[in-house]
Amino acid sequence: MNEQSPIKHTDHTPVAYDASEHGHRAEPLASAPPPPSRRIFVVAGMIVACVLGYGAYGHWRTSAAAAATQQEAIDFVPAVRTMTTKILNDPIETTLPGQTDAFDRANIFARATGYVAERNVDIGSTVKKGDVLARIASPDLDRQLDQAVAQLGQVQAALAQAQAQVTLSQANLKLGNLNYARSDDLVKKGFDTFQNHDTQQANVSTQQANVENAQAGVKVAQANIDAQQATVNRLRTLAEFESVRAPFDGTITVRNIDVGDLVNADTGGGTPMFTMVRDDVLRVSVNVPQSLAIAMRNGLDAKIQVFELPGRAFAGKVARSSGALLTSSRTLAIEVDVDNSAHVLRAGLFVNVSFAVPRGHPDVVVPAEALIFNQQGLRVAVINPDKSIHMQPVTVYRDSGASVELSDGLRGGEDIVLNPPASLAEGGKVKVNSDQKVAAAVSAGPK
Repeated sequence: MNEQSPIKHTDHTPVAYDASEHGHRAEPLASAPPPPSRRIFVVAGMIVACVLGYGAYGHWRTSAAAAATQQEAIDFVPAVRTMTTKILNDPIETTLPGQTDAFDRANIFARATGYVAERNVDIGSTVKKGDVLARIASPDLDRQLDQAVAQLGQVQAALAQAQAQVTLSQANLKLGNLNYARSDDLVKKGFDTFQNHDTQQANVSTQQANVENAQAGVKVAQANIDAQQATVNRLRTLAEFESVRAPFDGTITVRNIDVGDLVNADTGGGTPMFTMVRDDVLRVSVNVPQSLAIAMRNGLDAKIQVFELPGRAFAGKVARSSGALLTSSRTLAIEVDVDNSAHVLRAGLFVNVSFAVPRGHPDVVVPAEALIFNQQGLRVAVINPDKSIHMQPVTVYRDSGASVELSDGLRGGEDIVLNPPASLAEGGKVKVNSDQKVAAAVSAGPK
């Protein structure tokens, strides 16, 4: 019989013994956990205290930062860019588009009906006043002139007859007066009858009427001569138009005829024989806007530039204006005369015309970025000597885009704020750094 000896354990854990038919196995018995250590509670309390303290510190720091920010906002003085306004008295430099045109232009029509017998010029020909451009063969007109001259001779002969009749009538009147005088003397002496005396008196009256009639015939004949002479002169004048002459010095720009063409007189609405221009002086047509029209005057200097001729400028003067603005565009039509004796320019060119227009009154010019427009109207922020802001109302006279001219509100020499912040208000303080003050270099007008 085998006996199991008791198992020895080095520790003091109770062991339970289980006896079975196959043997005995020892197992430890469960025991209660020991109580927590006081150190754990101390550590946990310290952690909670630290967390609460850190939260209180963060809250205090946030409150302090918010208070500081609020105070900074209250005490904030914005730094601004400024400029000093300048009053302008110099002329307004402006450039406007224009178009050149010939000083004189003529469409030449035929005044005599016939065939072109001779053509002496072509496109581009330079002619002088009175030069023959073409000759027209007009036999009908020539024969009409011959007939009128012959008829003039007839009426001149009729005048001679009327004058001879006056002479004859005057002679008969003289004879009648002599016979009446003899009869009157004989009647007084009793040697002639009263009947013969009355007959001689009636004869004198008749001869006087004949004289007056003959003199009237002379006047009629003279009037016929004057009328026929006028017809002859008219036909001679028309015959002179058989030679088509240049009306002024110039250049032929259009030719619509050739030798053998039939031309008809008095066709002013048709196709002209020639077109010629005078281009030693050119007219430059310019439309001046209303803002400059009042100051525009005759004699004002102008400078003409052509894009196709870079680096060259042509001097001219304002010669005439329409006197009234066009209602469709509110512009004043003016013409500038330009000397073109060198024939460098051509009629019909688009050009740029520059003027120095005198100012009607001095203006203050400010940049557009200095303007403030809100419910209070248009204003600028003027900096007072104590660096406070005054919102000054202004009136715009002319807007040039980047800058504006003021007719009212500023007198020149004021410091104004550029790009004023939205928070800027009346009486607010600002600070200006020396490197933020810009020069008062503002455009003096439209370019």
